[in-house]
Amino acid sequence: MTDKFIKIGAAAKLLGVSIDTLRKWELSGELIPDRKSQAGTRFYDSSKLINLGDVDNSTICYARVSSHDQKADLDRQQAMLEAYCAAKGWKFEIIKDLGSGMNYRKKGLQKLLEKILRKQTKRLVLTHKDRLLRFGAELVFSFCELQGIEIVIINKGEQPSFEEELAQDVLEIITVFSARLYGSRSKKHKKLLLGLQEELDQVVRKIDNNATRIQN
Repeated sequence: MTDKFIKIGAAAKLLGVSIDTLRKWELSGELIPDRKSQAGTRFYDSSKLINLGDVDNSTICYARVSSHDQKADLDRQQAMLEAYCAAKGWKFEIIKDLGSGMNYRKKGLQKLLEKILRKQTKRLVLTHKDRLLRFGAELVFSFCELQGIEIVIINKGEQPSFEEELAQDVLEIITVFSARLYGSRSKKHKKLLLGLQEELDQVVRKIDNNATRIQN
């Protein structure tokens, strides 16, 4: 057996998938081993696998909402992503997350980052830029650029004003800190939580007032 042919473990590593995935692909007919020994050992043509990795990498669609009561919005994002990719004729995978845009440990985001770093996709599609991360999306986009991965944002639309972006950022920050403090029964923490809420209300009122003056 020449070095051109590699066993299933090496083939899985080359494609960035598990051995079980390769076995499933064999059963479905998506990827058949080029040779099999009498003992049943599978061998793959490494040159074909390299080309396969270049051609068949899928499009990754990422959807996210912050809380359970936004599930309808998550469903809308998924439907929009599916319709968009289907219209383009792209093979795609949907990754969904439920959690704050400031949380970098979400399972879906971790899976997405792994695929980007392993270059297991050639395109990332979002409904809106902030669905990826509230802060730090540009860093992920830089990783994509280094890996030659295309970024597609379906709804760019008009950019929000400075006041609107500031209000959204403040709300996101307060929401995260509130969630962390809410579970504590300490009077000190409850007092701090009330203080944060009062500060938030004041900031929002100031932003609304400034926006009104600008419009007038």
